[in-house]
Amino acid sequence: MIHDLTEAHRRILQGSASAQSLLEASIAAAGSSLSAHAFLSLSVETARSAAQQVDRARESGRPVPRLAGLAISIKDLFDVAGEVTTAGSTILAADPSATTDAPAVQRLRDAGAALIGRTNMSEFAFSGVGINPHFGTPANAAQAAQAGKPRIPGGSTSGGAVSVASGAAWAALGSDTGGSIRIPAALQGLVGFKSTAQLVPTTGAVPLSTTLDTACAITRSVRDAVVMHEVLADRPLTTSAPPLRTLRLAMPKTLMLDSLDATVGRAFERTLSTLRRQGAEIEEIDLGLLAEVTSINAAGGFAPAEAWAWHRQRIAAHAQQYDPRVAQRIRRGEAMSAADYIDLLQARRSWILRMQVALAPYDGLLSPTVPIVAPLLEPLLTDDAAFFAVNGALLRNPSCVNLLDGCALSMPCQEDGELPVGLMVWSSAMRDDAVLQASLAIEAALALPRHAA
Repeated sequence: MIHDLTEAHRRILQGSASAQSLLEASIAAAGSSLSAHAFLSLSVETARSAAQQVDRARESGRPVPRLAGLAISIKDLFDVAGEVTTAGSTILAADPSATTDAPAVQRLRDAGAALIGRTNMSEFAFSGVGINPHFGTPANAAQAAQAGKPRIPGGSTSGGAVSVASGAAWAALGSDTGGSIRIPAALQGLVGFKSTAQLVPTTGAVPLSTTLDTACAITRSVRDAVVMHEVLADRPLTTSAPPLRTLRLAMPKTLMLDSLDATVGRAFERTLSTLRRQGAEIEEIDLGLLAEVTSINAAGGFAPAEAWAWHRQRIAAHAQQYDPRVAQRIRRGEAMSAADYIDLLQARRSWILRMQVALAPYDGLLSPTVPIVAPLLEPLLTDDAAFFAVNGALLRNPSCVNLLDGCALSMPCQEDGELPVGLMVWSSAMRDDAVLQASLAIEAALALPRHAA
């Protein structure tokens, strides 16, 4: 099968750029002020070796690997052979180094990625805001060059998103349990694709929720998201942008449109109007099943219960080393009984079956990824009430897709001069190809720029 090529891969094949020159630009960006606090460690020489191998392959006429020596950052959640996986915490710093790569990391390495470094994150991935009190919080790179105070990066894949937005990485490997790929992508004008969870192994990654965790990536374009998914899921896709008029899309009115701020509301309405003018059929539906999400998660949901199972002994021994906000959320799982957990499993299963029936007629659903633009960082550092209010708002829309065991892509839909806004294209489990195809068509219709880096 002939795969689509990324623009960067095409440039390397044509000789208009070398893998080494592109990597050096990424290394320079990793050291810039835009990338401050984005990386916990850099692997410059390892990355350079990978890029050199790609250039030697091209020069000798051998096949250039899929990821062509491009810089890929790794969220500090995944094992990389010879490195300690700390999950953005200080508690695991004394643990032994990993002896093998996590499967997701190994697949990137096998595809010729230049693994440039480990990225910062919300401690143990338990926040959509992206604040880390141990290693500093990276500022939102999409807005850092603008005058004014720094805004939150979004989490939990905060450093990964900043690495892509700053140009330090072509793509970022991260995880998505309730929106941790899509939230920072939306807040920084990037593309984040959350695949169906079972398609990419999470072995070798520190868990947040074994039920909901998904290994996936942040990129700058939908086409690049397709390539990264092909590598991570180890499966070829036949994806092309279908004519927009052939797609049947839906826009659910329940929950997803509640309390949109003015910028998000304008961008979303403008996007729907643009797509309709170009022939898209977008049906407004109630989808009242979304109103059940709150009651299903009333006892706390999967993440606290499953995180408590993994953390309970560590919290007993190292409670003072935890981010207090993270420890507070983990401890919610302590009160969940086995009966409560079984009830949660059964409620989710019933809800998924009913949602699958409701979504079956559509190629994808359209919603704002998050209902707000990135708030200012400083007020959230000390105000717990403000922090948890923002965290809840950020998680509300994307976490529905995780509960659904579904797939979703966030792409930017703001205009020049506006703060970044994400459009989420989503569906149920194993509809990944349909979501990616619809996203390619929508990206083309919105005339989003294709980044060449």
